[in-house]
Amino acid sequence: MQSGHEAQSSLVGLEHQGAYIYKPARKTGGANGVSNKRRKVGHASSNGRSGSDISPFVPLLNGHEAEESVKLRYDLFQELWSDQERKIQNILREVDSEVLRNVATFIEDSSIETYNGRIPTGMISVGSNISATGGLLEQLQMKLHAGGNACLVSLDSGDTSNIKNALKTIIKSAITSIEDIERYRDYITSRTGPKLLPYDLDLLLSCVRKNGVKKVVIAFKDSEAFDSGVLTDLITLLWSWLDRIPFVFLFGVATSVTYLESRLPRSTVKLLQGRLFDFHDFGDSVDRIFISLQNQDDRGLWVGHGVSQVLMDKSGDCFQSPEKFSNFFKYTYMAHFFANPLSVLLAGEDRLKELQPELCEAIRNTPSFRKRVQHLLDIKDHKTAKGMMNNDAFLTKEIFSGIAVAQQAMREAMNCVEWLVTVSRNIKSLKPANHPECITLALNGELLESKILVDTLEAAKKLNSDDLDVAFGAMLTPSVESDGILDEIRELIRQKKRDAPLRSQHDAQLMKHNTTIVGQRVKLTKGKAKLSDEDLKYSDLVDRLFNSLQDCLTEKLATPTNLLLHECLIYDSKSPVRYSFTPRCRHTVERALSTPFDYLGSKENDEVGPLSACQPPISILYQLYLESGAVVNVYDLWRAFYMIVGGEDGDKCDERVAFSIFYQSLAELKMMGMTRTSRKKTDHLAKSAWMGL
Repeated sequence: MQSGHEAQSSLVGLEHQGAYIYKPARKTGGANGVSNKRRKVGHASSNGRSGSDISPFVPLLNGHEAEESVKLRYDLFQELWSDQERKIQNILREVDSEVLRNVATFIEDSSIETYNGRIPTGMISVGSNISATGGLLEQLQMKLHAGGNACLVSLDSGDTSNIKNALKTIIKSAITSIEDIERYRDYITSRTGPKLLPYDLDLLLSCVRKNGVKKVVIAFKDSEAFDSGVLTDLITLLWSWLDRIPFVFLFGVATSVTYLESRLPRSTVKLLQGRLFDFHDFGDSVDRIFISLQNQDDRGLWVGHGVSQVLMDKSGDCFQSPEKFSNFFKYTYMAHFFANPLSVLLAGEDRLKELQPELCEAIRNTPSFRKRVQHLLDIKDHKTAKGMMNNDAFLTKEIFSGIAVAQQAMREAMNCVEWLVTVSRNIKSLKPANHPECITLALNGELLESKILVDTLEAAKKLNSDDLDVAFGAMLTPSVESDGILDEIRELIRQKKRDAPLRSQHDAQLMKHNTTIVGQRVKLTKGKAKLSDEDLKYSDLVDRLFNSLQDCLTEKLATPTNLLLHECLIYDSKSPVRYSFTPRCRHTVERALSTPFDYLGSKENDEVGPLSACQPPISILYQLYLESGAVVNVYDLWRAFYMIVGGEDGDKCDERVAFSIFYQSLAELKMMGMTRTSRKKTDHLAKSAWMGL
């Protein structure tokens, strides 16, 4: 037995350690000692629906939206985006297919004999989008696995902190991809004789010989991020096993092959030999995804001018992978169907036969509806205007009819853009039009008067008959009348008597420059060469063709915001997209610390002051931090904090509790990078951030 003094002295220095009292829960078992635990069951909601049937979307229209409409909005989002995702995957598959085919052929044809005892090495140049290497390697792994005679191991820089970890990762990944994890354990434990360590390449050799593996592909995803010393040792070691294990290397190169070679010794570089595979067409993939998602064949959603401009500018300012760009689009789809009650109208009249009164009132408050009613009043169609204002059934019929017309108008506008881009690319003397830019202009109603359209039509007018036929190609024009005139031009070309192409009056080659001398001065005049009868007829047809095209484009490239209920067809809210994908982290943190009840949602928000004990402790300390100078004494900061939390007499909060809360809040501020220990004074803190900067 220790005396009280001895026991107390043995605890000196342990007062900082926490003490915990364990109180076992009272047993609530039945008479037989069996625990009366409740069995977990899926509780039905108050309306009898199971949890799986509850839509993650919330009711809109001030909470009065019908449950069927809420679920229908979610189902529409899932259906439409699944269609778009299939388009995206097809595009990415097409982009990857050529490089994937070349890399697979390289792996198949490589051998130690053809590469003179060196390791066959493929350099995949991916530019700034090194993350896209992962998708390519996944497809390559499936392709090799389907063949059954090769395996692929992907290495990240984090897997190779040293040579042992790198070998462990290679051996384990290779064996599990060839067989399974259980067989990998058997290779280590069930071996007769001396046991092999997990980084011994004899394990991989046994697996390769047993399964007849012809190629073991080691892929270095981000080769520039690997430690050059570890990479050198790994290459040298694997080369020494090349006569027993058929290794093939793949390097993901973000910069250049020259830079990668400069990081390795010459002796190591001489052990490698291979090919370079360029994979730089990701920008084209982004454009193709944008074009595909904006060209809707059936019902669909168009991303408006503002959001399209934000997305395309962002993809141009800093490189975005196609996968990340498609995530932007998915967010816009989700935001539209989540927050817009009118999006349910995209379901069509078959799935939404009756509109609830609240939705009808929401429709009547849209700008496009008011514009349509005003138009009806201007043309003296009072009966239709009155029916749309007062009769929900009549409104439903008119709305679905108007949405069908608006969808057709949007599709025709996109077809006009497609035609314009194709024609501009077929004219050699003209710079090809940027397809995404044309779509963005069309969505804002600016394409009709844009320089792109004006220059394309002017250049096409000046073409001779052969070049005009090539420029328009087999693609139909946006107008049936224009197609008929184009057929007449082609018939005239077939019947022309001379071999030379026909020229119109707009052709620059028909312009003649005459020089005359008047009063000892040289005078230049322009004139047109005389046209033959065939040229005159061709010129007349060209004028008719382009007048028809101009009228058609004027009609079909109208501003989309003039369409009835464009609010349910076009998503053009820039703020959610900009704030979600370009978050202002610093501003958000400062606002949360300064006005925490904007996020906590307390009813006492208006009554709580900035330096009140009701504020969260870190907010109190942050306010004191803002009021202090560049350097603050920690003790002074603590006394000011305790005066607020504990009151003037300290009766509101125990001092030790307040002290622990103070240090916890101070540590959080330091973790956020707002304070640091002063080098000049050990008991002072220095500010490292100022509000708003």
